[in-house]
Amino acid sequence: MSTPDDLGEEARAIRAKLASLLEAAESKTLAPARRKAFDIQARGLITELETALSRIDLAAMPASVFDPSNRKIIGRFTALAMVGQTRHPLASLGEFYGSGVYAIYYRGGFPPYLPIAGSETPIYVGKAAPAMNGARTPREQGKKLWGRLTEHRKNIVRASASLNITDFEARFLVVQSGWEQSAEDYLISLFQPIWNAEVGILYGLGKHGDAATTRANKRSPWDTLHPGRAWAVDTIEDARTPAQIANDLESHFAKHPVFRDLAGLLEAFFAELRQV
Repeated sequence: MSTPDDLGEEARAIRAKLASLLEAAESKTLAPARRKAFDIQARGLITELETALSRIDLAAMPASVFDPSNRKIIGRFTALAMVGQTRHPLASLGEFYGSGVYAIYYRGGFPPYLPIAGSETPIYVGKAAPAMNGARTPREQGKKLWGRLTEHRKNIVRASASLNITDFEARFLVVQSGWEQSAEDYLISLFQPIWNAEVGILYGLGKHGDAATTRANKRSPWDTLHPGRAWAVDTIEDARTPAQIANDLESHFAKHPVFRDLAGLLEAFFAELRQV
């Protein structure tokens, strides 16, 4: 076992070796490739040394620093506020003012969606930007949230052969202009909703249709699984087959556990905030 004196000697030896290496690295004759390799290795050693010091430090280091000015933190708490809102039937939303973020939930019996049916994991989340930049009131923001949810409702109704609009609910939160993007980013990261394009499985809900001259585009996975939108019928080829979509969903649910209730969701939220 090394004594304090031994450790001091070892530290001096490391310091001397480092000085020698730096002298070699600063040499004008050293090839750029070797200088770059030394830089990478030296930075790796710094990381290893910091890790070692953390292991022997008797005082605990917080896993993170809570910074209220960080946009990601604001997005996280905005998302939590949205989750705290009441669910409303998507089929009968009345008009309202405001822009912000929203989530759509499924509670029906469509077999591919049974893992999330009736759960706290939404099938889709999104944002609605204000009608005018710098809008300060919900009236100035316009009926943007309501408009976006109404658009989704119409698309789901068109897919009545596989979906029933009465099986969908929505939560939404009117947000101060400029903060809706941060909240949406966090919601997508947390829930990995299967209808969101960012997840890459059943994208296409927000697609507005192709012009007659571009109908050679492939049919979105959403339209493949939920036929009904007239312009999608004329599309020549599926981007992904139903079998591929089924495999994607199976892999997705195995990788991303569903939040069955609010208690589990809140625990995941709070776990990310714990420092020690």
